[in-house]
Amino acid sequence: MPFPRPVLSQLSSLSRRNVARQFHSSPLKAAVAHPITAHGPPPKAPAPAESFNKDSQKSDVASTSGEGVQSQPKPSAALKKRFWKDVHVQGKSGEYQVLLDKRPVRTPNKDILSIPPTKPHLAHAVALEWDVMTSAQQALKSHLIPLTSLSARAADIIREEAEGVNNTREQIITTAMRYLETDTLLCWEPEREVHPLERQGSGEEKIETLREIQVRVSKDIMGFLSTKVWPGLEIVPILDTQSILPVAQPKATQESIRTWVSELSAHDLAGLERGILASKSLLVAVRLVVEWSENFRHIQRHDVKKFGLEDAAEASSLEVKWQTDMWGEVEDTHDVDKEDLKRQLGSVVILVSGETR
Repeated sequence: MPFPRPVLSQLSSLSRRNVARQFHSSPLKAAVAHPITAHGPPPKAPAPAESFNKDSQKSDVASTSGEGVQSQPKPSAALKKRFWKDVHVQGKSGEYQVLLDKRPVRTPNKDILSIPPTKPHLAHAVALEWDVMTSAQQALKSHLIPLTSLSARAADIIREEAEGVNNTREQIITTAMRYLETDTLLCWEPEREVHPLERQGSGEEKIETLREIQVRVSKDIMGFLSTKVWPGLEIVPILDTQSILPVAQPKATQESIRTWVSELSAHDLAGLERGILASKSLLVAVRLVVEWSENFRHIQRHDVKKFGLEDAAEASSLEVKWQTDMWGEVEDTHDVDKEDLKRQLGSVVILVSGETR
């Protein structure tokens, strides 16, 4: 039986009131007022010490007068100016020293940079690096002082050997042997069939493929090394057509090259390291050092053209040159890399050359 309308309205109002009602089960607690334990006024605010006030007053006076700024320059401001006027080379006790006014150039280990008496060109080149500087801060950039860095590297090797330590020499030997495993001169493009119309020159003249260029350049360098430097030594390409893993050189080849590198003089070893890092090739660096070092006069031939930095730069960047000849150069990229490579290889030539007859 349906409910009458007044009853329904009462039930709905009761249900709304019940829904809106909230229940709390937590007991109510009154606040407890604790007794006052501190008497008197509140403490004073902390104040700086008297010595701090005196120092701050002195700094304020110096900053307002302007004299303190000149007497205590910031380190960065001191590096922004050149503290020497003249640069000259002085021969002392059979060695060359580069002087900034009266102060000699030093190595990072605070030792005086000494250059052998047979390398006057190196001494004057180091002096030229410091003479063209406009601020002392430029001496912190190694790319602006390549010959100073190389000379300091050779001086560190000489100092360690005098102390009976060969850490730097062993590090360079390890680096050289690692680069031999993936020498860029021995990485050739795999053999493939070339289309008759691929890279045809004018008048149907066939242009060399990348592999043909790599084989021609590498065989010229390897032929010189296997006859003049390491007679009878076998040097094989490190990439096989059927594999992507490099092929290791024979054990006899590795031992012979390791022994040869370990017997180099300090300047030749430092130049070899720079040549390897620049060209990514141990063989190219060895050819460059042998052609220009004063310690290999018995191998060098004066009736033929020397293997110069242009040849070394081309041999270490055959792939890039082949692609840029075909597709063109990217401005401020390929041309900058090319000149930087020549700069580094040129520093090797100056470092290892000398007047020994």
